[in-house]
Amino acid sequence: MDDRNLKRFAWLSIAAALATIALKTLAWWLTGSVGLLSDALESVVNLAGAVMALWMLSLAAQPADRDHTYGHSKAEYFASAFEGLLILLAAFSIAWTAIDRLLHPQPLQQLGIGLAVSVVASVINFLVARILMTAGRKHRSITLEADAHHLMTDVWTSAGVLAGIAAVALSGWSWLDPIVALLVAANIIWTGVQLVRRSADGLMDIALPSEQQEAIEKVLDGFRQQGLAFHALLTRQAGARVFISVHVLVPGRWTVQQGHDQAEEIEAGIRGVLPHAHVLTHLEPIEDSVSQDDDCLDRKG
Repeated sequence: MDDRNLKRFAWLSIAAALATIALKTLAWWLTGSVGLLSDALESVVNLAGAVMALWMLSLAAQPADRDHTYGHSKAEYFASAFEGLLILLAAFSIAWTAIDRLLHPQPLQQLGIGLAVSVVASVINFLVARILMTAGRKHRSITLEADAHHLMTDVWTSAGVLAGIAAVALSGWSWLDPIVALLVAANIIWTGVQLVRRSADGLMDIALPSEQQEAIEKVLDGFRQQGLAFHALLTRQAGARVFISVHVLVPGRWTVQQGHDQAEEIEAGIRGVLPHAHVLTHLEPIEDSVSQDDDCLDRKG
């Protein structure tokens, strides 16, 4: 992974956030729409998240050391959790402002110019989100993916706000603007909760998704047909890194070299379906019942 490339994407996100903050603040100033104000506040969250992403990407790229023997890749979860918490804070701020405007409605002004400015900001967010999502999946970066999802949420949020303003312009009902802002706040809360939950899962060493575990099992099935057995399969995701461990039961009469060669084949097979996985195997004699004693590894099932 080229951490310099990832940092460039983080800088792109920062630049996009600054541009959209300026544009959406201008749109709010021109129209007085709390819907557009909510949009501008979310862009401030985008900026804070992008800065945090840059910091955590720099930390995650650091190599393993004596105090962090598994590397620093989990730092990316702090970025997504931080962004999720900021999203929730912005959502409550939006809701507070929208309720006040609902109780004290005000007419909107210069809707045409405000809408045009907001559309430009949304286009910027959409293009940057697509770039970040592509880079995040290519480099297996949860930080870039989270930033991309947030920007896409911002795009859909902007679309909702624009629809609300258009409805006000057509109907003359000013109360539609704060109602849309409340819907925007609800949408942002959902995104924030999802980001925080995903980050918590990563920090709690959640297992790999079921489809990846099934891919591992298919590899092991090929070796089971050769008379080997497996147990104590453990998986976890740590940012861009994947860790897999499994106990391999081989005939007790095998030499150390035979067991080692077979373990190398198994590890290579798993890396064939999960190229960036760190695979650890442990050899045990298949005839010895004691080999199964550690099957649970302090866990049930």
